[in-house]
Amino acid sequence: MLLVANSDYDVAVTEATNSGAATVPSRRGRGDKSSPTIYDIAKLAGVNPSTVSRALSKPGRVSAKTQKIIEDAAEQLNYRVNPFARALPTGRTQTFGLIVADITNPTFFDIIRGAESTGSSRDYTLVLAESAESADTEVTASRRMLSTVDGLILASPRMDDEQIRALAADKPVVVINRDVDGVPCVVPDVTKGIGQAVRSLAANGHKQIAYVAGPAQSWMSARRWEGVQSASEWSKLGAVRVESSKPTVDGGRYVARDILDSGATAVITYNDLLAIGLMQELQAAGVRVPDQISIVGFDDIFGADFTTPPLTTVRSPLGECGSRAATLLLDMLHGNEGPSGAIHVDTELVVRGSSGRLLA
Repeated sequence: MLLVANSDYDVAVTEATNSGAATVPSRRGRGDKSSPTIYDIAKLAGVNPSTVSRALSKPGRVSAKTQKIIEDAAEQLNYRVNPFARALPTGRTQTFGLIVADITNPTFFDIIRGAESTGSSRDYTLVLAESAESADTEVTASRRMLSTVDGLILASPRMDDEQIRALAADKPVVVINRDVDGVPCVVPDVTKGIGQAVRSLAANGHKQIAYVAGPAQSWMSARRWEGVQSASEWSKLGAVRVESSKPTVDGGRYVARDILDSGATAVITYNDLLAIGLMQELQAAGVRVPDQISIVGFDDIFGADFTTPPLTTVRSPLGECGSRAATLLLDMLHGNEGPSGAIHVDTELVVRGSSGRLLA
């Protein structure tokens, strides 16, 4: 199950018992009195409310026959347990948070899916929020979320390391796409994928590569640029960095003129969205891809192969990152220590039609 956190929807507790069982209020109106309670279930099932409480909060404390009667009555009344009410006596909500830099960016889709699937398999609900690429917004959202969830995953965080460590001192925190000393992290290792990309470009006759950077506060953008520099030096290619205004399709369009001015015949971008926008703008200007300029994206998002030509990209195992981060976090919540260092997962080059031999 996934909840999306926003300013218009506050989860309210309408009933709490010593067991932590409660109903979830109707979103149609917080004053709605029609939501079923454990007393309604008790009346329908012909048992005491305390028996309902035990059956719903700690299955196994009542007989199998009584459990079935109560569960059938709860289902008939459309009763749902509120995890936030459950936290009142136990201190646990069975929820964990995930904050992403941009919820509209397909890069995060598989991360969200991987984390949610893992959480659901262990009876946890994922609560999702975004920072809109703002470190200040991210800090505020993290503090608010940590007051209601058991732990937190930060995907491509923009706040600084000390702020992340401060959050981790309060409750368990896991980071994706960044290495923060003292905090468990899941980090795609760009070395392999970028090395493959640069060697492929060198083999196709390119001598000068441009790297289109991501946000200035992006830790991963800096690592990818370092990877491009190192691989280019090894392959005896020139490398130049080009700044982008934002890591979006529009951001890619805006850097097209800078790419042409740079003299590069091959481009590696911070993400696939930048690569797609750049390709569209260059083609509109009559530049042939890949005959005149080869373009390589990063992440292999959904739709990367929908372009014309299909986009060559360095694939990051985003779903695996989400799943492994959730596994780490939930293990920590159940008493296991987090890893002493970052967990690295491999990247790999996926060759499609946007890169090839230089013909111009």
